[in-house]
Amino acid sequence: MTVLADSLRPVTPEEWPAFSRALFDAFAEEGPSSFVDAVPPHAELDRSLGLWDGDRVVATAGIYSRHLTVPGAVVPCAGVTWVSVSPTHRRRGVLTAIMGRQLTELHEQQREPVAALWASEGSIYGRFGYATATWKGNLGGRVRRMAFRRDVDLGSGRVDLVPVEEYRAAAAALHDRLRRFVPGNLERDGRWWDRALRDEADQRNGATGRRHALHTEPDGTVSGYAAYRVKGHWTDDGEPDGTVVVEEVRAGSTPAYAALWRFLLSIDLVRNLRASTLSPDDPLRHLLADPRTLHTRPVDGLWVRLVDVGRALAARRYPAPIDLVLEVRDAFCPWNEGRWWLKGHPAGAFCAPTDGDPDLVLDVEALGAAYLGGVSLSDLQAAGRVTEVSPGAVIHAATAFRWPVTPWCPDEF
Repeated sequence: MTVLADSLRPVTPEEWPAFSRALFDAFAEEGPSSFVDAVPPHAELDRSLGLWDGDRVVATAGIYSRHLTVPGAVVPCAGVTWVSVSPTHRRRGVLTAIMGRQLTELHEQQREPVAALWASEGSIYGRFGYATATWKGNLGGRVRRMAFRRDVDLGSGRVDLVPVEEYRAAAAALHDRLRRFVPGNLERDGRWWDRALRDEADQRNGATGRRHALHTEPDGTVSGYAAYRVKGHWTDDGEPDGTVVVEEVRAGSTPAYAALWRFLLSIDLVRNLRASTLSPDDPLRHLLADPRTLHTRPVDGLWVRLVDVGRALAARRYPAPIDLVLEVRDAFCPWNEGRWWLKGHPAGAFCAPTDGDPDLVLDVEALGAAYLGGVSLSDLQAAGRVTEVSPGAVIHAATAFRWPVTPWCPDEF
């Protein structure tokens, strides 16, 4: 294992094509040429890891330097990505070495207190301390049935289709304001907007190119935006049965949000809605006269890992006061193992090691699941993941860790 760990190293620009092809080969995919043949602008090669067997790349990994919204704050987050191991080198401890190297370096260098990733399979990352902290809603339904409630206020603004350049400037400014209030949201600098708006023909899965819409108030203020595609289809009887594939809808007011959805549900030749990345608690449901018309099939979204328990818990806010000692189990990152005194409230928090008697005992996965405020510690206790030592401690902690806004991450990486 020591030799294996020592042989992991960052990839160079010249090695990138071999590195990226190894990544896509492991996923049995054909990567876009813009990613495979040249280093993409958002890549951080100094935070990559590759394992070579001779002149062949047999394992890959990387980290993006991101900023993650957590309850009441924004924290630096290591966005773990590019993780793959060749089928020829599995069951040799390669992935364990990669995960250990990343987390140890983050801790020793006092970098991001939190790491996050999107899991290709749900059974892989729990053993490294990651846990699902957000969910993708996979919203869908028949648009003809999605009539709005009579009391929905559509405001006096207007929705217009705009060129991508106009859309980007307006959406970026609005996104930067709105993402700070939704746990699980990530910042987007210029590199990440470039990536979000990339629209390669071979990646459209039979749909149109991306369309861009802005909602504008009478005074000219942009108050909302939407990005979508349309996938055309006709029945055997010659009836239109297309699908609007909604990628993102954000707005700074309820009327703007409602107006954008009214537009999206009224597109010609469209009979179906598909919005895979939106929150399972999207406000659209509460705009509809019949909420049953909106179907959800939630799947795991962002997986979160507390790299340094003390720094991570002190970084977020707590809507109800909390003053407890948590005994944390973390065999993979032993520096987290032990008892932590957490004292927090809506304005700030403190967390440090302590010798005090524990009120709760839980593993670092349970903390990661609850960290963004969307998973209840009480539910985790019911599953045997949290042990209550002091009577009432679970209700105390569950109330303090929850957050009124459902965590949600629309940015896969």
